[in-house]
Amino acid sequence: MDVLIVEPDPDLGGVWANCLQRQGAKVTLTHTQDQALAFLHAHPVQVIVLNLVLGQGSAFAIADYANYRHPNARVMFVTNTSFFSDGSIFQLVSNTCAFLPTNVPPEDLAAMVEHYGSRA
Repeated sequence: MDVLIVEPDPDLGGVWANCLQRQGAKVTLTHTQDQALAFLHAHPVQVIVLNLVLGQGSAFAIADYANYRHPNARVMFVTNTSFFSDGSIFQLVSNTCAFLPTNVPPEDLAAMVEHYGSRA
């Protein structure tokens, strides 16, 4: 399974990437919108783990581009904010499959990636 992680904190992204790689996923870690879009332009993915709040760029632009370029790819948003805690993210971004806090245990994140990636 091919997974793209878009996380501005390289340490947190690295923890997630390592956990997913131990589960057998092929993982690419990016930190900005430009990096993520460049990767998606050239590579298919089944799951995108995408921080809602990026230091550079827009998570919505990435999700929208993924929906266009890889319509079967599922997006798992993560955030440390209360934005969209009402679930409205699922109405705004059609390829959203999960909305998680950034402090989710890496093993739980990996289980969800496996679950949704197998459906992509």
